[in-house]
Amino acid sequence: MFGVELLKSLHRPRTYVLGACLAAVAVLPAVLQATASGGAGGPPFFDLVRHNGLFAGLAAMALIQPFFLPLGTGLLSGEAVAGEASAGTLRYLLVRPVGRVRLVVTKYLAVMTELGASVLWVTLVGLTAGLIAFGFGPLPTLSGSTLSVGAALMRTVGAMAYILIGVAGLAAIGVFLSTLTDSGIGAAVATVSVAIASQILGGISAVRAIHPYLISDQWLAYADLFRTPVVWDGIARGLLLAAVYTALFLAAALIVFTRKDVTS
Repeated sequence: MFGVELLKSLHRPRTYVLGACLAAVAVLPAVLQATASGGAGGPPFFDLVRHNGLFAGLAAMALIQPFFLPLGTGLLSGEAVAGEASAGTLRYLLVRPVGRVRLVVTKYLAVMTELGASVLWVTLVGLTAGLIAFGFGPLPTLSGSTLSVGAALMRTVGAMAYILIGVAGLAAIGVFLSTLTDSGIGAAVATVSVAIASQILGGISAVRAIHPYLISDQWLAYADLFRTPVVWDGIARGLLLAAVYTALFLAAALIVFTRKDVTS
């Protein structure tokens, strides 16, 4: 069933449209820095791209993280179950020897696999653009020391993994909302709204007491991988937060769906 879900995504035109859009976004840091006359500002690592092409992959990830990645997460997870219901295929899936728990878990894993492929794609395109425009070399860290190209690439892989884990909880929220409704668009919009609201609240100092519990609180902690030594506090909190959100909302999705009267 997992393989079927991935094959379905490969046969959807929107997959290739989204891939092209993400590629266009991923090359922006290298293109803008190659053509800009001075510092362009922007997301983390953006101004450092002109000094080392390795930063282009990190800047590309930082560029998609606040909006494009939550948007993709909301669309994919929101339609995971509700999309089948609106298409009238959910009952057919359950008539086959597929348990409800297996269906929800498989849908969630398929969503995370597609998101992982998106993060990998953006990073590879960004790194390729950075290599062409500026080349690779020893990477200066945020602490002032340098990393070899191999070590820098390993930490980039760690950053990719952390960013993906960071949206795992949001994907679980989307799957949970998808079990509550037959409208995939409604579940997707609600999921994206959660991500946007969390980031807005995270920027308001008056509600700083709730900041540690917001799903987006430690999304940028992967930058600490590029310090010497690595600062693990924020990364550990981010991993714990993602694990809690994922466990709670996946469990809620399973409870709701196993008790749901499926009519479509």
